[in-house]
Amino acid sequence: MIQRLELVRAHLLARGFRKKIASLAHRQRYSEVLFVGKLSSSEEKARRRWLKRKSGIGDFAFDTVFVQTSEDALNALRVNPILQAVVIHDGFAFRSPDCHLNTLHSILDELDVLFEATPESNRGPLLGTHIAKLRPEVDLYFVADSCVEDVAERTGEMFKRVFRRGEDQDELLRAIMRGIEQRYEAPWFNAVMDHAGRPISNFHALGISRAKSLKNSKWIDDFEQFYGKNLFLAETSATSGGLDSLLEPRGPLKFAQEKAARAYGAKRTVFVTNGTTTANKIVVQTHVRPGDVVLVDRNCHISNHFGLMLARARVRFLNAYPLNDYSTYGAVPLRELKRELLAYRRAGELDRVRLIMLTNCTFDGIICDPKRVMMECLAIAPHLVFAWDEAWFAFAYFHPTYRGRTAMGTAAELEAMFQDPDYAAGYEAFSAEFGAEAWADDERVLSTRLLADPSKARVRVYATQSTHKTQTALRQGSMIHIWDQDFNKTAFTNAHFTHTSTSPNYQILASLDVARRQADLEGYRLVQRQLELGMRLRKQVSGDPLLKKYFRVLGPDDLVPPEYRESNAETYFDEKTGWSNFETAVRTDEFVLDPSRITLEISGTGLSGDTFKKRLMDKFDIQINKTTRNTVLTMTTFGTTRSDVDNLIQVLRKFALDCEEKMRNFSQIEQRIHDDKVRSLTLTQPLPYFSAFHPAFCAHMETGDGDMGLANNLAMEDVNCEYLHPADAERAISGGRVVVSAILVDPYPPGSPILEPGQVIDIPTLKYLRALDVREIHGFDHEIGLRVFTEETLSRILDERKSAAEHGGTS
Repeated sequence: MIQRLELVRAHLLARGFRKKIASLAHRQRYSEVLFVGKLSSSEEKARRRWLKRKSGIGDFAFDTVFVQTSEDALNALRVNPILQAVVIHDGFAFRSPDCHLNTLHSILDELDVLFEATPESNRGPLLGTHIAKLRPEVDLYFVADSCVEDVAERTGEMFKRVFRRGEDQDELLRAIMRGIEQRYEAPWFNAVMDHAGRPISNFHALGISRAKSLKNSKWIDDFEQFYGKNLFLAETSATSGGLDSLLEPRGPLKFAQEKAARAYGAKRTVFVTNGTTTANKIVVQTHVRPGDVVLVDRNCHISNHFGLMLARARVRFLNAYPLNDYSTYGAVPLRELKRELLAYRRAGELDRVRLIMLTNCTFDGIICDPKRVMMECLAIAPHLVFAWDEAWFAFAYFHPTYRGRTAMGTAAELEAMFQDPDYAAGYEAFSAEFGAEAWADDERVLSTRLLADPSKARVRVYATQSTHKTQTALRQGSMIHIWDQDFNKTAFTNAHFTHTSTSPNYQILASLDVARRQADLEGYRLVQRQLELGMRLRKQVSGDPLLKKYFRVLGPDDLVPPEYRESNAETYFDEKTGWSNFETAVRTDEFVLDPSRITLEISGTGLSGDTFKKRLMDKFDIQINKTTRNTVLTMTTFGTTRSDVDNLIQVLRKFALDCEEKMRNFSQIEQRIHDDKVRSLTLTQPLPYFSAFHPAFCAHMETGDGDMGLANNLAMEDVNCEYLHPADAERAISGGRVVVSAILVDPYPPGSPILEPGQVIDIPTLKYLRALDVREIHGFDHEIGLRVFTEETLSRILDERKSAAEHGGTS
């Protein structure tokens, strides 16, 4: 599936590419155009004219690739990442005589049946539909012998232009080049560059603008020398003079966000300059009002927790499956979600459930199946809104294998399905079989793959993405992608104004604009390369006898339990079949593991994850982020190079060789000490589940959701709280006291809380807290202990709630 640059070069040489390979390697804006079908003599002449001019069309150059069948076209799009446009001609065959890809079997089987049932005049649009699913970023053009007007009317949104065969060949060339230019254009970045080039005298804020406050100083001139003058020339507070306002964009920033929405498959996209932390709060405030119920992944990012506190939501936490051997969590099973929704239905509270918040994919690379999750949840509650935290998944939409597991890719699919008469017929059949008696049987509902009622279900999906984490954007650069059939502009705008600075950083915004451009024009190539480098690292570590003694690469069989892995795939890549296991897993499994996340189990070294991380950075200048007591997480991104991977492998070998040296020279006592360290790292430490909210903060006792906002507000007053060290808290619990957290406690990384305001503290959580080796634990002071509510405060709140209930009011 993944084609290296060397293969692309060989492919070009085999076709007699006339430029020197050396010059092609340095041409940054070179691309190719795919022609499907047989060209007429006039079209062939036009092609030869294009080739003579290709190196002189503005800043772009392109060459042409020709195929005769649908299968060859899809193969080319899968293996050639530099294709930017496809021109489909009438009169092509379906199957290739000699070229087949395992990764396309499912697509081709579906298309084969449709192809035979489709008149020849409609086969071009049929192929275009499947190309758009595979590579939506490429521009599509159609050249037809007749009925051009009919094609244009029926498929105008699919094709950028439709041409009649033999006419306007030069216009086709210009259309292709214009299509590339339009995607290359970065409106906001261009506006900032233009502004920086103007001779502006600034009588408003910022002193640092134009670098004049630096030039007037003898003490900070090194600041400009380090960052360069353009940074400060572009630093401005202006929203006029060709610039724009993030809070009310009408010019280049508006156009930049519209381009991002198209590129990421959204109906709307909004740029955010304070990271996904702010993006999550904006989404929460848009939808949640005091008393609304939110079902949320307990291990979601801390920003979601704070957003829910501010919104005064009734929060019901969902437990992800635990991976105790590696001290980390997976993702929330669909069965857990459905069980909670059914509980609210039994309690007569289903209409109060407003929002479902889930992480996709997790820090460790566990990818959900958003389509199945949303389909089955909408079958139970068709009014639901879904907020997907895709902070680590911004790159995924630009690869056909990942795309079906993204929030925006799934939202588009669901809306199309709910409008499809065939789906409606299928739902009617399902509804007739799965009647009222079945809905009364919770176990049957949990075990059945549900279908949503297309006449009731609404597609309301939000995805927050940290563009800066895996793509090419400055730190804090994030986006909110929206596909909401009932979008409330007033509510969203209000939330946006609440959490967004009136002084956003223009450089962050410019980097988001450029990140969109890069992903639009070469995202597929970069994601393929990211996958290839991830697999290279996995293969090298797993295949080296020395490295295997001390480092184990965790695979899907380690991080995704069998009950969520229908494919039974233990590895995703094979030398003979390529990525077919990964493709199958994506189609069938409830959870899949992102191959570009490589978790190494390191207990054999005798070092904890935190210690290993520190040595990597201090001694070898290798930066990683997430660790557990016995694992470290590495990942490949758009910025990873092959040299980086080779360097990490070399450093791991140095660790292994150092371990070998020490082992050879250990005394018996030293060997026992080392063995004890290894044993302590491999002993299973159970991960804590969310215990419960204390009754003082339970909004509804039957459903068990809690008012974290109330607990958080009370905790702001010192008189309501006291401090207990973990050991003292454990003794108090053993003695019968109900100890309740007054603050959110959050080990970082990964930023997933283990205690919430209002949560009953249990002994498993305390044991887990004491076993943590991370140094940064927000909300926990090692000197004074845990902030908890006093028993008097809890009794007072219970009395107030009881009194309010007796008088028919609320507390």
